[in-house]
This record gives sequence, structure tokens and C-alpha cells, in this order.
Amino acid sequence: MLIQIVIFVVALTVLIISANSFTRSAEIIGHFFKMPPFIIGVFIVGVGTSLPELVSSVASIKIGVSEIVSGNVIGSNISNLLLITGLVAVLNRKEIQLSHSYIFIHLHYLIGAFFIFTIISYDGTIYWYEALIGLLAYIAYAIYLVRNENKTNDINENKKVSQNAFPKKEVIIIFITSLGIYLGANYTVTSLSQIATSLNVPPSIIALTILSIGTTLPEIVVNITVIRQGKAEMAIGNILGSSIVNSLVIPAIASFIGHVNVPETLIQFSLPLMLGSGLFFYLLTHDKKISHWEGSLFIFIYILFLMETVL
Repeated sequence: MLIQIVIFVVALTVLIISANSFTRSAEIIGHFFKMPPFIIGVFIVGVGTSLPELVSSVASIKIGVSEIVSGNVIGSNISNLLLITGLVAVLNRKEIQLSHSYIFIHLHYLIGAFFIFTIISYDGTIYWYEALIGLLAYIAYAIYLVRNENKTNDINENKKVSQNAFPKKEVIIIFITSLGIYLGANYTVTSLSQIATSLNVPPSIIALTILSIGTTLPEIVVNITVIRQGKAEMAIGNILGSSIVNSLVIPAIASFIGHVNVPETLIQFSLPLMLGSGLFFYLLTHDKKISHWEGSLFIFIYILFLMETVL
């Protein structure tokens, strides 16, 4: 089992590094083609930070352990809202002011996304025609954001990026990192499944805890960078956007390959906790701010979740 643990750690590291490099290169190419920063942030960076969850979910379907998909989605959402938000609020060292209206657009779609995921997974199986509803909801969300951005003329704030030639290096990096993402995801899921078998623990539980923490590392890295730039509110937007992608896009793409099983253990405890975390986050941020102490509370709740799940 020690060998499988080493393989899991190495494969997850390759997956995360490849996903980060892929996202950075895609962002540079987006700037070359003069894409608006908003579009780059919401779609390239937002979806890019969810690549580990997405690719590992596809890999788990292919090897016949689809319960990893539901465990990873639920665990990543809980990690995003409680752990990463808590870290952002604590590291920021002052109240995060949620002044921009797009944050509350994210909030409303987040609650809707959580409800959709809960409804389609509550019977224990996610079928493609159910998950398609979530994918259509994400498309509607994306269209709304783009139209709203055009109305507010934020597109005019586009950075002037001097590119003398087509970024060939970034294209090569995208091809190499795509291979890294594919191999990293396959070995991550395969080793995780074997570790679960050795420990006599359901793969969904390991996906809910260890894998979900690992696949949210890109969000942690991105958001710490954003905090250092003095843009804590943007970090909250990244967290919410990533959770929306996790809830609507990942189950849909995975279910197109095969049925996604949702174990009863997740339905009884983790799924309601995910939905409750979303509602709690929604209510707590209605005063348009997140304090240092509220961030500490989020982290404390996440620790309780881990203890209840593992012990």
C-alpha cells in the first residue's frame, strides 16, 4: 500500500502542476487574442482551477469507480466554501468587503447549482439527461455574466499586453500539460481506488476528504496570489465560480461517459452538509462582508466535517 500512496502523491502533484501550467498558458494565449480580462478570469481561470476535479472524475468513470465523482464534487465544494474561504478571510487580516454586484450573482447561482446537484443525485444515481439540466444552467449563467459585463463596459478595462509574436511556447506547454493532466488523473484515481481497497474504506470517502483537498490546491494557490495583490473580493468570486463549475459542469461531463453513483453515506451526511454550507455562506455574507472571525468559524466547521467523516 505504501507504493500506492507514493504513486497517489506523485500523480496528484503532476495533475495539479500540469493544471496550473495549462491555465497560465491558456491565459497568455487569451491575452494575445485580446480577450477581455473578465472572460479570461471567469472561463479560462475559473474552469482551469477545476480541471483536476474534472479530469479525475472522467478517469474514475472509465475505471468503474464513479462514486469518486460524487465524493470529489461534494468534498471540493465543501472545501471551497469552508476551508478556502476561511483561509482567505484569515490571511487577509481584515474584513473582506463584498461591494460588487457580481458577487451576489455568483451567490444566487451557487445556491441554485447546489440545489440542482442535490436533486439529481438524491436517488443515488446521476444520469446524463438529469445532469444535462445542470450544464444548461451553467450555460445560462455564463451568458448572463457576459451580457452583464458588456452592459457595465468592464471590457474597456482590458490590459494592454504587448505580444510581438504568436506565443508558440504556451501552445507547446498546453500540449505537454494536457498529457500531464491525463496521466496524473488516471494514476491518481487508480492508486486512490487501490488504497481504498487496502484500507477497506469506500473510495467515495477518500475522494470526499483526501482527493477533494488535493484537487482544491489550485484554488488555494490562485487565491493566495490574489490576496497578495489586495483583491480579496476577487478571491471570493473565484471560490464561488469554481463551486458552480464543480456542481453543474463536472457531473454533466462525467455522466455523458457513464452513470455516476452517489453512495448512501454521502446522501445521508455530506450532501446535506454541502447544501447547508452554501445556505450558511449565503446568509452570513448578506451584510456584504466576511470578517476574520467568520473565516475562523468556516475553518472550524470544516475541521468538524473531517472529524465526523474520518473518525
